[in-house]
Amino acid sequence: MLCECYAHAMSQIAAIQMASGPHVAANLHEAARLIGEAVAQGAGLCVLPENFALMGMHPQDTLAIGEEPGNGPIQDFLAQQAARHHIWLIGGTLPLRATHPQRVRAACLVFDDQGKQVARYDKMHLFDVDLGEPHGSKVESYRESDLFEAGERPVVVNTPYGCIGLAVCYDLRFPELFRCLLDQGAELCVLPSAFTAVTGKAHWETLIRARAIENLCYLIAPNQGGYHVNGRETYGDSLIVDPWGVVLARLPRNAGIIHAELDIERLNSLRRSLPSIHHRRLHCGLP
Repeated sequence: MLCECYAHAMSQIAAIQMASGPHVAANLHEAARLIGEAVAQGAGLCVLPENFALMGMHPQDTLAIGEEPGNGPIQDFLAQQAARHHIWLIGGTLPLRATHPQRVRAACLVFDDQGKQVARYDKMHLFDVDLGEPHGSKVESYRESDLFEAGERPVVVNTPYGCIGLAVCYDLRFPELFRCLLDQGAELCVLPSAFTAVTGKAHWETLIRARAIENLCYLIAPNQGGYHVNGRETYGDSLIVDPWGVVLARLPRNAGIIHAELDIERLNSLRRSLPSIHHRRLHCGLP
């Protein structure tokens, strides 16, 4: 089903960058502070990064805080923040229990301004890679599939800020997902992330601007940014990019917020003047 948009012509949106650690309570306290700061600057839609509630010391730490869908302190926190500030809030990712007892889903939840959960997207593409700097000897290995169960379907949600397509981190490398979101009516896409320093330096901005340009959509990409207690370094450089590929806002490093005006009239104008999405000869079959 196509998303039917009821967006305001101009809306203030915010991406929140964090450097989350191994203590959930401390991370939620920091997220609340940053959400409050974004609201004070006029944001009506806020997007948190991937793993905002926990960057654990061990993979099993994530499994330990996994919540049942619709019930748990992290989900309660998101609902309460949305209702308290009367904002739409996209909760990065948090672990929700899967069918397999030793797996969780990396779930991106959307809450409306009354604190009601209105959408859920489970990260589809899992980060199973061995990374090294070019010509370097150090290799970083990641096996998300050891802990996470992959999602099965793309999700677009209708909001006052436009039809929002949901994606997470590694999903950025799969343009066919964004085409599916476009086919469902997406006008802006969000990409909560915890991009590594190695891949971020090489590809982060290039891929984000490419996804925005080729789909003529806004892209809101809040990232984890900094050194984490578990020894991991994430890239940061959270971005808000417009449908022409122009970077409207960025935050290179550390915790903070960026915000920009979402202009649906400009988006529609660009889609009319350069109707490339209507010139497509190949279309994605929705699952």
